[in-house]
Amino acid sequence: MTGPTTQRAVGVMLPRDLPAHQFRTYAQRAETLGFDELWVVEDCFFRGGIAQAAAALAMTERIRLGIGILPAAVRNAAFTALEAATLAELFPGRVDIGIGHGMPGWMRQVGAWPASPLTMLGEHLEAVRAVLTGSRESVEGRYVQLDGVELSTPPSSVPRILAGVRGPKSLALAGRSADGTILAEPVTPEYVAEALRHIAPTREHRIVAYCVAVVDDDATAARAAARPALEWIGEPDWDVHIAPLPFAEAFRALRASSATREAFVAAMPDAWVDQLAVVGTVDDARTRIGQLHDAGVTTTVLMPVGTDPLSALEDLARVL
Repeated sequence: MTGPTTQRAVGVMLPRDLPAHQFRTYAQRAETLGFDELWVVEDCFFRGGIAQAAAALAMTERIRLGIGILPAAVRNAAFTALEAATLAELFPGRVDIGIGHGMPGWMRQVGAWPASPLTMLGEHLEAVRAVLTGSRESVEGRYVQLDGVELSTPPSSVPRILAGVRGPKSLALAGRSADGTILAEPVTPEYVAEALRHIAPTREHRIVAYCVAVVDDDATAARAAARPALEWIGEPDWDVHIAPLPFAEAFRALRASSATREAFVAAMPDAWVDQLAVVGTVDDARTRIGQLHDAGVTTTVLMPVGTDPLSALEDLARVL
């Protein structure tokens, strides 16, 4: 099989700032409501991805768990493989591991941003995937050095390794070296098409799309709730998400002329919000999810917004 997989799954993200006392309730409720996947994030400096994944897997029975995105810049490839293998051994067939360069600002904050992020990530992905398959690996790379590293008990169900990246060269690397690609928000059908052009998958390759999401019987109220979660999209690192859109130039002009992020999203036309998020009524949201899947997305991961994540979770489940 070539190209992206044809599976159509809907997942939900566990908010990075979810109060600890709500963690179990949220994870178990996501499974009970029928979401296909639950994704946890490793954003600085909230919670660790591996620890969250282990806890959520132990608290649930069936739901697939994704980690997105572990920064390779702060990890040794052998120990990334060891952690992934442990999760896969304990919870076979339920684990996806997302690995990326790491956000430059955060990585510089901890003194870990490499001179060549692309080389570093490529070496890391290749080594992790090889070790997980049970092979004995010796590597003399610029960033990865392994001397006869071999897992004592390789997992019978090898976890899928996805690259969480943006930018043409990184996307091409994902196509060569990973089992899938995580596209961070905002994800539109246009951005998926552009990403796939660079990924150029020649074998089965999953596309996981993170999407700000609000479902409400009142579409206007849904857009109003989603707008604060879109404030940062005008930052330079996210221009690759905007460039393929027909309103890219107008978007950039509005961002440049807005005094604040709040003013920017307040002035954003409703049609832009509808493109940049999964937002609106149940039917609106289902239509948008369908468009993303038609564009090549394997799993649409809905990102709840607002001050009540448990209530938002219930609303998002209405699309299932």
